[in-house]
Amino acid sequence: MKIPTQKTESGVVSVVIVNFRGADDTIECVRQLGEVDWPAADLDIVVVENGSGDDSLARLTEAFQGDARVRVVESAENLGFAGGSNLGASLARGEFVAFLNSDAKPDAAWIRGAVAEFDTSPAIAAVGSKVLDWNGNVVDFVGGSLSWFGMGYKDHENEPDDERFAAPRDILYGTGSALFVRASVFAEVGGFDERYFMFYEDVDLGWRLNLLGYRVRFAPASVVYHRHHASMRSFGPYRESYLLERNALATLYKNLSPENLARFLPGAMALLARRAVSKSDLDSQLFDIRRFDRTAEGEFDETTPVSKESLAGLFALDQFVEDLESLSATRDDLQSRRRRTDAELFRLFGNMIHPLLGGSSYLAGFRAVVDAFDIESSSDRRHILVITGDSLGEKMAGPGLRAWKISEALSAEHDVRLVTWNAANRQSDRFEVEHVQLQNERQMKVHEQWADVIFFQGYALHHFTTLQKSQKIVVADIYDPMHLEQLEQGREFGTERWTNIVRSATEVLNQQLARADFFLCASERQRLFWLGQLAALGRINPANYAADDSLDELISIAPFGLDSTPPRHTRDAIRGVVPGIDKSDKVIIWGGGIYNWFDTLTLVRAVGKLAETRKNVRLFFMGTAHPNPDVPEMAVVQKTRQLAAELGLSGRNVFFNESWVDLDDRQNYLLEADVGVSTHFDHIETTFSFRTRILDYLWAGLPIVTTEGDSFGDLVEKEGLGVSVPERDVDALADALERMLYVAPERKAAQQAVARVRERFTWEETLRPLVEFCRDPHPAADRVLGSLSSPLDVSGVAAGRRTRPVTAEEKFQAISTRRHGFRRDIALARHYLSNGGLSSLGGKIRSRLQHTRATKG
Repeated sequence: MKIPTQKTESGVVSVVIVNFRGADDTIECVRQLGEVDWPAADLDIVVVENGSGDDSLARLTEAFQGDARVRVVESAENLGFAGGSNLGASLARGEFVAFLNSDAKPDAAWIRGAVAEFDTSPAIAAVGSKVLDWNGNVVDFVGGSLSWFGMGYKDHENEPDDERFAAPRDILYGTGSALFVRASVFAEVGGFDERYFMFYEDVDLGWRLNLLGYRVRFAPASVVYHRHHASMRSFGPYRESYLLERNALATLYKNLSPENLARFLPGAMALLARRAVSKSDLDSQLFDIRRFDRTAEGEFDETTPVSKESLAGLFALDQFVEDLESLSATRDDLQSRRRRTDAELFRLFGNMIHPLLGGSSYLAGFRAVVDAFDIESSSDRRHILVITGDSLGEKMAGPGLRAWKISEALSAEHDVRLVTWNAANRQSDRFEVEHVQLQNERQMKVHEQWADVIFFQGYALHHFTTLQKSQKIVVADIYDPMHLEQLEQGREFGTERWTNIVRSATEVLNQQLARADFFLCASERQRLFWLGQLAALGRINPANYAADDSLDELISIAPFGLDSTPPRHTRDAIRGVVPGIDKSDKVIIWGGGIYNWFDTLTLVRAVGKLAETRKNVRLFFMGTAHPNPDVPEMAVVQKTRQLAAELGLSGRNVFFNESWVDLDDRQNYLLEADVGVSTHFDHIETTFSFRTRILDYLWAGLPIVTTEGDSFGDLVEKEGLGVSVPERDVDALADALERMLYVAPERKAAQQAVARVRERFTWEETLRPLVEFCRDPHPAADRVLGSLSSPLDVSGVAAGRRTRPVTAEEKFQAISTRRHGFRRDIALARHYLSNGGLSSLGGKIRSRLQHTRATKG
């Protein structure tokens, strides 16, 4: 049935219980709901009497008479779990609809634990409870997997409940015996598929929700105790097999992409036949003409005994064919609205290559089908190692946050392991987080051997010889030109040490630029800068140019990003909390650390000037103590404090947060601000920098005041995101702050511009080049065996030696005197064929033909 869209009541939870010949259990289940820790006024209970054909309706009506929370709804026929649940949901008034088996007993925190998960993100459409046995000792459901042939199964069933199942995580589906869904989304997607009647309707719903871009979440704090009854067995096990087989095929058909459906569905049908034969004593070679014996007893009988278990599979397949017309309409609609790829969702499937049945004949057939239809290649997920030297925890600076977001983005399609030699105090349910000791080659070797692709930032390659020797595909994150940064950061250490620091950073970067197969930088300015350094090292050579004359396959732009989910204020953080900042004050926020290349002194002076006429202006520095203990406090921090004190602004107009704001708490600070500010000096570091704090300002919708000279200063000016001012200009800065704080039309225009531009900087958009590369990772053309050139050898640079390499031109001339030669094309074809297969080679040929036609046209 179509679930009607109706007005729901915020905060209300409607619990739907379907009764079929189990009035005693249903009455007890409703009684247990009365013990749940949830306001009675916000609890709506809908009991569906599902055509039991006994005295259930009379008993239920009598039992709940006078209970305003409970409504009993009668269905004249048995609609199955799917139809009965939809009927109940269509009458629910709650913001959330919870489906609960009649033979289940909810824990006191069942509802509260589930609703808490919904509160973590509006993208979460459904929450699956933890289901234990009646005594709470062993697992019934803590997450489910799905085989490639469409049959779901419970993970860790009958295992003891322990700390393994204590953390929330994303899952493919929750069990229908204890499942919460947002009522609006349940109606939007059409509820459970009533063609299923029962079995796998919960699997199908979860897959659909994920496919459409929603998330399904496991909530370990939401617990239900389940007492199983063998009611289905009373109808005959073959009827259960029939439903399981039919519904598995329907689930595949509706939800798989065209490419994977063409592979999985024929394999599933072939395996269904092998499963049907394996469940009986039949010999499928019985009708082989070579075994014909006219004298054998029964040879010419028109019938042969067949078990109902075997027929169940045949009948299921036939009914799948019968339903194809309606299923096709559903599939077309669903695929047209698809938001996530199969590769993204396969990570939630668990062990897809699970036979779910024993017996030598079946297992041999299973392996034959998997191999023949190349099933495993569709579900293959690459191993991607992400390495950072930054601290991972509740407090994270830019590099750590970037590594975390990169790991999240790549984990949608691959198995990701995030490794740091710093603190690793934060865990994820999407990828692994590991710690290695600095320069511990044995520990790093384990991760290097596991990886197919290695992504790193900072000093990782310098610190680990294992990575330097690795032949894996390597991606270097060079969004931070740290040698330019050291020109400012090292200035205070004296000429000799300053020179050594900059030289060391340059050598570390040269090592990365000479080795990596693919590079990420933060802006078009940076890309041009890095292309110059790559050229100096010999990486801009005929091999890489011939492979891609735009060099996008060598270096792409992937700036810092922001969350696509808008921030939500959950607590007071500044206003009325920080002594001296009232609710009505105008707050300017500095959203990160204070470093030597920032001009915080001019900012403090500008705030002091503005405060002469605007008494309620407040400047709040969000963080002074860096979360990475390896980053010392810089001299400018103390100078900024001293200046604020000298001007009489400390604790009155200028405030310093002495720690570092937690990553998941920063939105509360940002949303209480009126303007985001970033001021710096106009020098070479500025020219090629990318101020990550400004992304947070965009995320929070703040007008921006910044200094001219960097890429964001240009963007602010071009797009009208706020005001960009000259460096060290106190009057211009004070005027800009006043305009963004107090001039309503200008402030509103900046906010509208921020809302428009921030969509270009979501992590999904900024990391697209990396995601695309990892779908088809390949070594740089100049690193391929037999290629036409190789990068400059910088191994002697760090030791202070000058090495004259064989140039790219010399190697190229040794192979061919022509830029476009036959031998060169053969070498490149061998590279693309060996590293990307026929599809990669075909793509390059098509690209070359298009380029040729364009140049001749």
